[in-house]
Amino acid sequence: MISIELWRGADLLLTDPHAVSAGVWPRASALLARQALETALWELWLLRAPGMEWCSAQAQLLCLPDYVRDRDVAERAAHAWASLSRICHNHAYELLPTAAELRVLLDTTRDLIEALAADRAA
Repeated sequence: MISIELWRGADLLLTDPHAVSAGVWPRASALLARQALETALWELWLLRAPGMEWCSAQAQLLCLPDYVRDRDVAERAAHAWASLSRICHNHAYELLPTAAELRVLLDTTRDLIEALAADRAA
């Protein structure tokens, strides 16, 4: 699954930032995590509701609770996507998130990826 590979890249940037990525690793990690979440949704829609993958991410996330067993994971994923999207956009007046804040968002993204994989396996 591509989504888990993207998530691993985000996790690596978070857990082991290098001097070369100083100042950009939080945004790069958030971007990879958001792409992982969106890719997981894409994979879900291809299997469960073809055509839905072409809707906006917000529309997909609104429908998500009806397609996963754990509604809490779906709701947390919507919040994570919104937070990750905000982080991905550069605003000179905003501080980048801390590693702890990003960890929560990455964990939520991983939870969604795992929940979707478990639903596919069942």
